[in-house]
Parts: sequence; structure tokens; C-alpha cells
Amino acid sequence: MVSLTYTAIISDLHLTDSEPPRHRVKSKHPLWKKFKTKEFYIDESLAQFLEHIQLEASRETSVHHIELILNGDIFDFDSVMSLPEKAIYKINWLETRRGLFPQQEKSLFKIKIILEEHKVFVDAMRDFLNKGNKIVIIPGNHDVELHFRDVQSYIREVLDVSENAKKNLIFTSWFYVSNGDTLIEHGNQQDPYCICENPLNPFLLDYNELSVRLPFGNVACRYMMNGLGLFNPHVERNYIMSVTEYIRFFFKYLIKTQPLIMWTWLWCSVATLWHVTADRFATPYKGDISQESRVNKAAALSQATPAMVRQLEELFVVPANTSPLLIMKELWLDRLFLISFGFIIIYQITSTLNNYLGISLYWVFLPLMLFIPFFLFYARSITSLVSEYKEPNEALLSRQAEIAAVKRVVYGHTHIARHEYYGFVEHLNSGTWSPAFTNVECTESHERNTYVWITPSAADKTIRKAELLQFAAKK
Repeated sequence: MVSLTYTAIISDLHLTDSEPPRHRVKSKHPLWKKFKTKEFYIDESLAQFLEHIQLEASRETSVHHIELILNGDIFDFDSVMSLPEKAIYKINWLETRRGLFPQQEKSLFKIKIILEEHKVFVDAMRDFLNKGNKIVIIPGNHDVELHFRDVQSYIREVLDVSENAKKNLIFTSWFYVSNGDTLIEHGNQQDPYCICENPLNPFLLDYNELSVRLPFGNVACRYMMNGLGLFNPHVERNYIMSVTEYIRFFFKYLIKTQPLIMWTWLWCSVATLWHVTADRFATPYKGDISQESRVNKAAALSQATPAMVRQLEELFVVPANTSPLLIMKELWLDRLFLISFGFIIIYQITSTLNNYLGISLYWVFLPLMLFIPFFLFYARSITSLVSEYKEPNEALLSRQAEIAAVKRVVYGHTHIARHEYYGFVEHLNSGTWSPAFTNVECTESHERNTYVWITPSAADKTIRKAELLQFAAKK
């Protein structure tokens, strides 16, 4: 028999530092990363939300302890641009422009900044836990640094809850089984661009420094999106446009703010490719516990069995990091290489003919013009696969449900709230609470503040029902 547990699931809050970051006096431009300014902090809404779900649960039963699942990307480590005033560790040139690397002591600094700036939400979580409720934190791709033990310890320290409440704050590896009827995971393990390759042990040992291997998508976000302040990374249509729309956008905003955007794209793309490739040669951290112990621990924290952990792990997709050519295509570096290589070869041939036959170097333009149709054909044949992984996979959902012995699977990650059935599996996505504005001025917003609410069914108290709801905060 299923116990009468109330479960609320939210994801993709993307809590980070504000713009401008602490070490800067002001932003480059009034619209530069406006979506990151304190004007759009959601802490008050989150505090009201926690009060709301407790009130809703208390209306139906006197015993109304709630299980709050923070399903990934709650903290956005990738977007933190603040730097320490007096660092005890080395900060290189790239980190001063794109944020600190994912090393344990630097990740600890970042979580300190995030929790300091979002004190209202921290206080609300502390009160929520002290009332006997439970919080389960599942890492996503933007907060993979939550795997650091010191980061988790600091969160516990800041929350400073009573002894009884401490056991109700749980950090899982990548999934959680709620009440024996619902499998919950962020969803990035089924996305090759955002997968954490080994969530049981994601660490690398780099010159005696402990770091985590970031997914390709997150490296690209750090190096590229952190340097493109007029594009909002939380909404695809804010930065994925047609050629005409890009030209219009350039002359309306970028020509004054970031006229050398092509140079920014080039060096950031090369830095992304270099980082991802270098990580492939880094030494994995073995640690002081066995793989079997890691599996058993993950199972206990996720309310699962070791067999579930192993079988769910088998469903992970192949990371994009393993294919440099795929990464080059996504970054458009393959097209840049093709143009450069073609121009160099054509110029060398024309220059040689000029030396021996005396032909004009202007003849270089003829083969270049003949080369253009082949280049355009190649460019149009390349299709980005990023959006493909935003759609649920029926076979995958069925297999996950079968392994976890549930009939309901909840994701986050895509920022697209949804509730539907695939065969016998009920699938929900909790959407996002992030500052998902579709325009630079931050006046037009994508649907947000959605959550999944699972409660005992009124018709049959032995089962639970799930709803996808939207929270409207009071102003």
C-alpha cells in the first residue's frame, strides 16, 4: 500500500550570482545580462511556493509532511562570474573572463556566493525542513559541482537545521524513487550534450587538484554564453534565429555593444573544443571507496536497489565529448576549417601558377566561386541534434519505468512543462523557474514557475495522482 506522501517537484531554477558580478562596478551595457540582475530574482516566489504547498497539504490531512524534490539545475555554477578578492588558489586569464573552473575549492566559493545572494530561499528551505518536511536535491548538468563533498557540507552548514531535520536533507547521484510509484531524474543523462558521464564518480585528478568532468553543453555555456551578454541561455529562441533575424539583431543591439562578436565566437569555440578534448586525457579520480560501495550508497540515497542503479546506468547515452567532429559541427568550426583550408589550397595553386605562367592572382576568385556551391551544400546538410533530445523517448521511458517498478517518470532539463502518457507510462516535466525572457529588454517571458504536485487520490487513497501546475506568486 502506498503511504500518503505529498511530493512537490521543481527544477531548473538556475540560481546564480547577479549581474554585474561582485568584482565589477557596473555592466558593459544596461541590457548586458539583464535577465541576471536582482530585479528578476525569484527568491520571494520560491518562499511563497513552499508556504503554499504546505497549506495545500494541510487542507486534506493533519499529517502533512511534504517531500520537496529539487530536480536538477537548482544552482547554476556555470553562470557564476564573481571572483574572490584574495584567492588562495591560482586564477588564470580565461577564468577572469568566463568564470572559475569546476575545481573543488573554486566550486565551494561559487556555492557560497549563490547562497549569500539567495538568502531568502535559503531561509525558506531551513524553515521548511525544521517543520518536518523533506528536501531531496538531484544534481543536473548545470550543478554537477554539487557532487563535491565540501559543497554539500557547506549547504548543510548554511541551512543549519535541527538535528532531527538533518536526515531529511538528501543529495542523490542522479535519480530518486518517490514513494515507490515515481521515478524522478533531471533528464540530462539522456542528452549526449549534457550528460554527466559517471554520476557515481564524476571527478578528475588534474595536477593534484580535484575537478569534475563537465558535459560539452556546459563547457560551451561557460565559454560562449557567458561572453554573449545579450543572449539569454534559458530560452532557445532567444539565440537560435534565422540568418535574417541575426542580421537584424546585430544592427539593433550588437553593433554598439559587441561589434566583434564573430571574434568572440571564434576564440570561445576553440576554447570549448580544447577544454572538452583535454578532459578526455585527464586522469579519473579513483577515490578511497570501491565501485560497489558507490552503487550501494547511491541506491540507499535514491530509495532504490543496487540492481536499479546499475540497470538505469546502462541507459545513459553516449556523450558528445567522445566525438570531436560532432563538437566541431555544433560549434561551426568544421565550416570555418573547410573555408580556410579551401582558400589556402586555392591560393597556393594560383600563386604557383603565377610564378611559372605569370597569371594574375585575381584568378583565385574563379575557383573560390566554384567552391561556394559545394560549401553551401555541405553546410545545409549539417543538422544540429540539440533539439532532438528535448522530446521524450517512449522506449526509454518504458524501460526506465520497468527497471524502477513505477508507472510515472518525471524529468526537468528541457524547460518545457508537459504532462502526457506514453503507453502505460505517465510522463511529466516540471518546466522551469529560470529568468526565461524571450527578448533582450526582459519584458516578454516564456512560461515558467511550473511544478509537479503528487498527492493521494481522492477516489482511491491507496494510489497517488500527479498534476502539472503553475504557481502564481503574490506581489
